[in-house]
Amino acid sequence: MVLSRGDDYPIHQTAEPVAYSGTDRNFYDRYFFNGYAPDGSGFFALAFGVYPQLDIVDAHFSFVREDTQHCIHASAEMGMERMDLRCGPISIEIVEPLHALKITVEETDGIAAEFVFTGRAFPIEEPRFTHRLGPRAFMDYTRMTQNGHLTGWISLDGERHSLAQGTAGTRDRSWGIRPIGAKDPQPIPGHQLPGFFWQWTPINFEDGSLFFHVNNDEHGEAWNTRAAWAQDGADARDIGEGVGSMRTRLAPDTRWPSGGTLSLAVKGAPEQVTFEPLGRFQMRGIGYTHPEWSHGMHHGPLRVSREDIDLAELDPLKPENVHVQIPVRVTGSDGRSGIGVFEQLIMGPFAPLGLTGMLDGAA
Repeated sequence: MVLSRGDDYPIHQTAEPVAYSGTDRNFYDRYFFNGYAPDGSGFFALAFGVYPQLDIVDAHFSFVREDTQHCIHASAEMGMERMDLRCGPISIEIVEPLHALKITVEETDGIAAEFVFTGRAFPIEEPRFTHRLGPRAFMDYTRMTQNGHLTGWISLDGERHSLAQGTAGTRDRSWGIRPIGAKDPQPIPGHQLPGFFWQWTPINFEDGSLFFHVNNDEHGEAWNTRAAWAQDGADARDIGEGVGSMRTRLAPDTRWPSGGTLSLAVKGAPEQVTFEPLGRFQMRGIGYTHPEWSHGMHHGPLRVSREDIDLAELDPLKPENVHVQIPVRVTGSDGRSGIGVFEQLIMGPFAPLGLTGMLDGAA
């Protein structure tokens, strides 16, 4: 049987049931959320991924308290039901499509949470990410991104904390093809895995949302980038789009950003903004580059585990620790201030920042 709840909705893209999503085993469909207090503290994030060709769903929730990042990882066999947005203790409820969603983390190993995300404006659609290694599609996906306000609570070992008034954050939805699950043991002849450079900086200003992202090649040439501004309450027609250029600093002996300056040509946005780091969140806490809990891996019918990461003791140049989101205070050239995140992942050489090896740190 392949019919599922989705087949009762007018969302089919082919003549097959919704359970079948193309033919590429790397197809995925993911939810992402993050949030932080107005001073950048209490950072938390969640990832929820559906992998139709692998028949797997996984979910991760992680948050920072003092110098420790606490995580819940969950993985389950999906049973070809893509409309069941639950994985172990973690579930998502779509309260109002493209505007409000509710996330629940049932108490597991001392961690629980419940929060609602409410969008500030209509989501932006980022340019389609298509990148090939020779004849093979390495990445081919679309993402929408939306800033918003969050209300709710997080509990650690029986101590519940309400989210601070004014907690803001970002959510995204992406779907398509990217490497997931077990690695392909057979490389493409003559096409080794390239260097990868990624920056993503969704920012919450008082009156609106600023978005910038860039994928560069190892020489610093952008192959996917866009900047956008969404005034509060904006619909799809009101979103201003343009271009941006980031100058970045790296913390010594790491590949983590220690700040940067973003120059913009976007209607409604400041012409220049500077970034001041306020903390650090390891993306492995929600599965990205995790050595055991990476996205799409099979862990049996259901597996759930807690992990606590000592942020002060980890090796910044281990592969699983390179990918970070840095909460940042942002100051615009027009005097406006905001708060958001500076996400960065650099693997392999990157000439503009003097990186020459696979995982050498900044001088």
